[in-house]
Amino acid sequence: MPDEYVDPSGNTEQFRAFAHSPESAAVADAPSRLPLAVGVGVVAVLLVAVVAWLALG
Repeated sequence: MPDEYVDPSGNTEQFRAFAHSPESAAVADAPSRLPLAVGVGVVAVLLVAVVAWLALG
């Protein structure tokens, strides 16, 4: 029973077609989430600092 899945790395021509497909380009051009994660981390640290300042003050 043959598999339905075709491995794009099976040969050079298939891999090039896979690498230049619109789906792979959309994944490669996705914006980075690092600034969002850093922003959320900074807000969390500031919130903890404000709560601690209010509790101790």
